[in-house]
Amino acid sequence: MIKENLNKIRATLPEGVTLVAVSKTKPVSDLQEAYDAGQRVFGENHALEMRDKHEALPQDIQWHFIGHLQTNKIKYIIPFVTLIHSIDSANLLEAVNKEAKKHDRVVDCLLQFHIAQEETKFGLDLEEARQLLDSEAFKQMENVRICGVMGMATFTDDEAEIHKEFKHLKAIFDTLKHDYFPNQPQFKEISMGMSDDYPIAVEEGATMVRVGSKIFGARFYNGR
Repeated sequence: MIKENLNKIRATLPEGVTLVAVSKTKPVSDLQEAYDAGQRVFGENHALEMRDKHEALPQDIQWHFIGHLQTNKIKYIIPFVTLIHSIDSANLLEAVNKEAKKHDRVVDCLLQFHIAQEETKFGLDLEEARQLLDSEAFKQMENVRICGVMGMATFTDDEAEIHKEFKHLKAIFDTLKHDYFPNQPQFKEISMGMSDDYPIAVEEGATMVRVGSKIFGARFYNGR
């Protein structure tokens, strides 16, 4: 079923949109099945789980960290992570930079924005992002590279609300591109949209969608 699900989703994505297979809580065997079906980009939200899966699976997988990242867990993923979607504070970015320096790596990151109505979601607002990008501390960071933005829409059946929130994230991306990254081609990613709302995200300009249950079936939390 995983292969069929992947093929169905890929058929709906325009060229240039990256499918991140959200594999959190799923066993290595499921990831291997997706890998065998041609999937190479996987998203995890627990650092230790991601580290263990990285060790168990083929080395050409691109690992994206998509959850709230605690500073004391950064060290477990920095040696191999391809992209961190969830930079939601200056302190976190500074901690990633510090750890990446130890490994002589430049780690690609997205700034996470709070675009949903729910208070429980993490993320910056535009003013906080400006403060971060204008800061002397950021200008000194040589081991992180900002490649775009990420956000999560409100969990709702109201499609107009979802469209509005994704439009808002696209507007933030456009503002930051214009004001801070006009000549930096790496600043090109808009990570938005999950299993239930990714078609709307694509309509609103997503370059990456994070799809889990539509590929792997309902999540199994194993007590988490």
